[in-house]
Amino acid sequence: MEGGGSGDEESVKLVRSESRWVDGSEVDSESPPWSVVDGEDYQGRHVSSSSLRRRLVKKPKRVDSFDVEAMENYNAHHHSKDVSIWRTLSMAFQTLGVVYGDLGTSPLYVFTDVFSKVPIRSEVDVLGALSLVMYTIALIPFAKYVFIVLKANDNGEGGTFALYSLICRYAKVNLLPNQQQADEYISSFKLKLPTPELERALNIKDTLERKSSLKTLLLLLVLMGTSMIIGDGILTPAMSVMSAVSGLQGKIPGFDTNAVVIVSIVILIALFSIQRFGTSKVGLSFAPVLALWFFCLGSIGIYNIFKHDITVLRAFNPAYIYFFFKRNTAKAWSALGGCVLCVTGAEAMFADLGHFSVLSIQVAFTCVVFPCLLLGYMGQAAYLMKHPSSAERIFYDSIPDGLFWPVFVIATLAAMIASQAMISATFSCIKQSMALGCFPRLKVIHTSRKLMGQIYIPVINWFLMIMCIVVVASFRSTTGIANAYGIAEVGVMMVSTTLVTLVMLLIWQTNLFVALGFLMVFGTVELIYLSAVLSKILDGGWLPLAFASCFLCVMYTWNYGSVLKYQSEVREKISMDFMIDLGSTLGTVRTPGIGLLYNELVQGVPSILGRFLLSLPAIHSTIVFVCIKYVPVPVVPQEERFLFRRVCPKDYHMFRCIARYGYKDVRKEDHHAFEQLLVESLEKFLRREAQDLALENNIADMELDDAASMSLREDENTVSGVGDLQIPLMHDQRMGNGGTSTSSEVVSLLPSSVMSSDEDQSLEYELSAIREAMDSGFTYLLAHGDIRARKESWFLKKLVINYFYAFLRRNCRGGAANMKVPHMNILQVGMTYMV
Repeated sequence: MEGGGSGDEESVKLVRSESRWVDGSEVDSESPPWSVVDGEDYQGRHVSSSSLRRRLVKKPKRVDSFDVEAMENYNAHHHSKDVSIWRTLSMAFQTLGVVYGDLGTSPLYVFTDVFSKVPIRSEVDVLGALSLVMYTIALIPFAKYVFIVLKANDNGEGGTFALYSLICRYAKVNLLPNQQQADEYISSFKLKLPTPELERALNIKDTLERKSSLKTLLLLLVLMGTSMIIGDGILTPAMSVMSAVSGLQGKIPGFDTNAVVIVSIVILIALFSIQRFGTSKVGLSFAPVLALWFFCLGSIGIYNIFKHDITVLRAFNPAYIYFFFKRNTAKAWSALGGCVLCVTGAEAMFADLGHFSVLSIQVAFTCVVFPCLLLGYMGQAAYLMKHPSSAERIFYDSIPDGLFWPVFVIATLAAMIASQAMISATFSCIKQSMALGCFPRLKVIHTSRKLMGQIYIPVINWFLMIMCIVVVASFRSTTGIANAYGIAEVGVMMVSTTLVTLVMLLIWQTNLFVALGFLMVFGTVELIYLSAVLSKILDGGWLPLAFASCFLCVMYTWNYGSVLKYQSEVREKISMDFMIDLGSTLGTVRTPGIGLLYNELVQGVPSILGRFLLSLPAIHSTIVFVCIKYVPVPVVPQEERFLFRRVCPKDYHMFRCIARYGYKDVRKEDHHAFEQLLVESLEKFLRREAQDLALENNIADMELDDAASMSLREDENTVSGVGDLQIPLMHDQRMGNGGTSTSSEVVSLLPSSVMSSDEDQSLEYELSAIREAMDSGFTYLLAHGDIRARKESWFLKKLVINYFYAFLRRNCRGGAANMKVPHMNILQVGMTYMV
């Protein structure tokens, strides 16, 4: 077998020497359109009129199966439907239970952690800490996320991978080289290229695409942010549940630290055990419970302000922050690590955007969450002004007499809900990273028929549970966990700030000073907080860094190995010359049936076909190369799912099918539904192919007749039919300035007799052959691949590929398991890829 490069070169020559592009001569390549000009062929030789009749004068772009639907939707404006005020308020209420659980439970432990580092010796300490908390909430969740970051969504989806996906659409920074121009015509792509006037955006795009080091750095940044979110999935349940349970220490005699740890572990086991039932079943009461929780925070805060010390309102003066640092210096800087806990869960406002609207999240935070949090913290500060010794368990001590047990129950439920939200967010992050080729394939269970975002990953669930139990049993207090918690939160925030700044420069084309101002203001604040939490590395801060490093290694290794494997397949693909030499029998016997050969190539003939031809005594009469491909959009509409192309001449009966999915798409169809849809799409493609062939032959005949009759040239412009039909063939339908006509519109202009009887019989024969093959059954042809580093590779590369990446491949779910295909329908052959 020849290498892919030389084979492609020869293939292009072969295509141009044939007569027609849709009768089997068109190969699976991306060759540009060509034409015969002034009666000369592509080698410059003069050709006669009869010779010219057998070849296309104008060659359009190759037809893909669903390009027409894609173009129709691509030019449509996707305006979101007007949502009524009541619907918005309903969604805002629901966000309380899903989005704001983590942020809402922070009053359980913020002041406890702050004043464990800064002892209260005067009212300046209390007012300074309160002012610091208030302005931190106002700056990061309110100013940064509510008004700026939420707008950087990807068709309504938020999160680190959504930002990366958005950037990948505007610049080719994805390390996996399987991009196709046809992907840009998916209706949800929503691509708006940078305008020529703003050269800065174009320069940034060009720099990102040229320098592989920047692509790798961007990927590492995204993977680091995702790893931090997974770390949050471990620390949030441990921190929230343990903070809630610790309230029993002063209320029940003999309830010591050991009892807190044991009860927390029992609650965590129960929490993770019910995950398999799904969020929709577990979380029916999430929003009402959190609404009651925020009501308690606000009410207790107002009660404490008026009962103990209304002068805490002085904390609105930011000068107390200066006095706080002047009085406590190094201790105040250390206390920032506890202060940052007041914004834990702020990233969830962006990450959980896919289930709600931007307006609903903004309304809920502005009208409910923000004021209730401020009142809650001011109430605790007012209580501390009179009882400074209660800092260790300030939340429960500040509860009015007689309300302890109701508030304790609500606080415990709120802590569990906050944990539930982060666990679900972890599942979503891992699913997105799997879709973009950055995480080993795992079993994903969809727990809701209506909400596609509600998923359950068993392996990750039990891993998180074990890690949470280890964290609680090891630290035995919320102080150590808080040190770890702060690093994870600030790390995610800094990644978001960097990516949003890139979106502002590349996509929004914001004024340079505005974009840099966003980076300087929020980046500086987050760097200050990061410096404070990093000082606690030895006191528990190492934990999220260890988690993030492990997940980062797994994710980057999987992506690195996947890219090398794809590049190896591209190098080793079979040349078209070799396929032509084999003939339509492929050098073996063709038996009835459809063989679905799964591979990752988006063009060319994969080398696995040669392995099957050597290993099997016969091959199926129809072969479809199936490529499951993820594109950087949240969802691909079902009508735009497939692209079909013919591979080799028509009598080979070989096709390529590219099934495109978005990173939020749910692949729940069984293999029977997939097979039925695939065959229907293939038949639709064959019919459109025949129509386009008839159209081209008709136009070629008319052009040749005009060239033979010079007298008709003067009247050429008056023949409306000819002029109309020439437009889509002479101009690129997609990239032309005015090219809005589609191939379906062109076909509708043809007379009913445009297809000759021979062409019609050829189409019917091929369709009947497809149906006969379908009746004989489907066989899934899969490669059981082994990835090995080349002998001359560096030692580190051999270690990563031969051992670490190979271990991940052996222990992840294979293609057959993901497709849920009966084993009797699967044929596997061994392949070794040298990378």
